[in-house]
Amino acid sequence: MARKQFFAILDTETTINDTVADFAIVICDRNGNIYNQCAVMVHGHYDAMELFHDKNTNDIWGYAGLQKRKAQYSAMLDSGVRMLASVNAINKWINQAIGKYNPTLTAYNLAFDIAKCANTGIDLTGFNNRFCLWQASIGNICNSKKYRQFCLDNHLFNNVSKHGNMTFKTNAEVVCGFINNNIIDEPHTALEDARDFELPILTKVINKRDWQSKIMAYNWQDFQVKNHYVAR
Repeated sequence: MARKQFFAILDTETTINDTVADFAIVICDRNGNIYNQCAVMVHGHYDAMELFHDKNTNDIWGYAGLQKRKAQYSAMLDSGVRMLASVNAINKWINQAIGKYNPTLTAYNLAFDIAKCANTGIDLTGFNNRFCLWQASIGNICNSKKYRQFCLDNHLFNNVSKHGNMTFKTNAEVVCGFINNNIIDEPHTALEDARDFELPILTKVINKRDWQSKIMAYNWQDFQVKNHYVAR
């Protein structure tokens, strides 16, 4: 009998210093059943550095959004939904999870999360296999005519660039919305994003035929709205 295959979905929320403030991994099988999870605020980073924000924006990543996010995390810590954990404790949990499940590591924009974990001292080198869930979504979901039509029908476009280009969105929020036919805003907290948005995407992707051969890097030129719009 073949050994059961597991996946480790990684998600992080970061500090202004490009380290991890909020860390989560969800261990699941290819059917989306969750077997284990880790969701903690990182001691020495969450409690010692400012959360990432951009003072020039007015969305969740701006100053007003920063205050809301800080209040949300404080409430999580007060209620016990989250706890502070040291980097050493996180690395110990990761090593135990690898030993028990030998999961394939993935994340929506894996390179981003790996880099931020490396900056923090969180060790992900023990995973034998890995792939980027965003790149897997590009080739297996976002390249389809149905996905593009969904974006057109729901006006899911990125801002126009200074050169006049506008692209379809391919973020986890939109891809999950396409799968469920229902757009819901991500809370941008690590566990909830991994469990409620990236997990449905993972199960959709890995149950497609030859999904691994269709993993491809995002190229904004392939998703320009003007190339998929016909004037009437």
